[in-house]
Amino acid sequence: MTKRNRLVLAAIVSLALAAPAVAGNKLIPQGQSVTVAKSPLTITPDHEWNKMGARPGRNSETWTLDGDGLNDVTFYGGIESGRTLFREVSKKTKPLPRFAATMLLTDIPALFEASYSIALDTRLMKIDSVTPTTLLGTRGVHFSYSFSRADEEVRRKGEASTAIIGGKLYMITFEAPNVYYFDRDIGGYRAIVASAKLGATTMAAR
Repeated sequence: MTKRNRLVLAAIVSLALAAPAVAGNKLIPQGQSVTVAKSPLTITPDHEWNKMGARPGRNSETWTLDGDGLNDVTFYGGIESGRTLFREVSKKTKPLPRFAATMLLTDIPALFEASYSIALDTRLMKIDSVTPTTLLGTRGVHFSYSFSRADEEVRRKGEASTAIIGGKLYMITFEAPNVYYFDRDIGGYRAIVASAKLGATTMAAR
């Protein structure tokens, strides 16, 4: 690791440690199936994660290993047609785009990009690649993305897998700083995606 990357990593960790703890965080145990995002979406993690108390939107939730902004997996469980991916920032002046059941799978990365640009108040967001995939036993798309938050210089990388099932949007995303954390933890995210299914579980991650 170069000296510059070590300095960036130190800055990232400092920002994470400075962030206030969120009440309601919960440990997700290794190897136990849980439902997520108030939906039938079921995950069986291969190691422990922490569920964040704050929710990005109505049918979503975020897990992390080391803290918000360091390695975040977010689940979007059955977003209905006409709903946004995130809570509105300002419905009057900056309305978020809405998912529509009539969208093509290839429309979802653009929906995500537009939503993130508004929610994070940043123009430094772009979709890097889009490829076919299978999610929850059905045809979907996988895309990679990169962005910087408006209040920091750290560049972040992300991956997402998404599918439309029964007219609802299901998506699992991962993002982390492109220095150290992304490469270290992307394997854990991919294991989560591989475990995903729709169905009954042994417990709910509430």
